[in-house]
Amino acid sequence: MSILEIGQTIKTRRKSLGVTQPHLAELADVSINTLYKMERGVANPTLAVVLQIADVLGLEVIVSVKQPQ
Repeated sequence: MSILEIGQTIKTRRKSLGVTQPHLAELADVSINTLYKMERGVANPTLAVVLQIADVLGLEVIVSVKQPQ
């Protein structure tokens, strides 16, 4: 999944829950700027940040590691 898809998923879930960007940023303990950039697909967040936001939104993050060819 690309960062653009992750951002879109976060935005869609946030809106479906009726949560504003500032409120989600506060709940997830991330900056509003980071959240804004993630939703636009232009951020490069750490896995920890993605997990914090996903946890607040009730989303599950599954990580797969690609094997070298």
